[in-house]
Amino acid sequence: MKIRFIETAEEKETISRTILTQLPEWFGLPESTNEYIHNSKTMPFWTCFDENKPIGFVALKETSEVTAEIYVMGVLKEYHRMGIGRLLYEAFEQYAKEQGYEFVQVKTVKKGHYKEYDITNAFYEKLGFKELECFPTLWDEWNPCQIYVKYIGDNV
Repeated sequence: MKIRFIETAEEKETISRTILTQLPEWFGLPESTNEYIHNSKTMPFWTCFDENKPIGFVALKETSEVTAEIYVMGVLKEYHRMGIGRLLYEAFEQYAKEQGYEFVQVKTVKKGHYKEYDITNAFYEKLGFKELECFPTLWDEWNPCQIYVKYIGDNV
């Protein structure tokens, strides 16, 4: 497994489309999936490869001068629980620290609504994220938006 920083918009689009369309449990709304694919083309973007096959990616969105957001992250299901998400996150966090960000945030669905997102939330908590706030209607009532944050400033 190898993590690589991706620079071209075309490669980012191909990778994100390939992976997200294979994860309907998390990315089952075509309009929002297409938005993730389109927007991530302009963001810092890392991909994990198994030989030449892209198996996961993460994109960074700046939300303030001091905060970077995990805008979108996906790992093919057959590679879950193999440390791929952690490897991607570590590359993301290292870059965020190098750029001078003090915080990382991620938006997900609040615990207790979907099994898949409960697993996602546990993943972020294992990485050291803490619940900041829930916005019950930011997305819609059946997808309450939970924001997690992590302070990364001490290690700059």
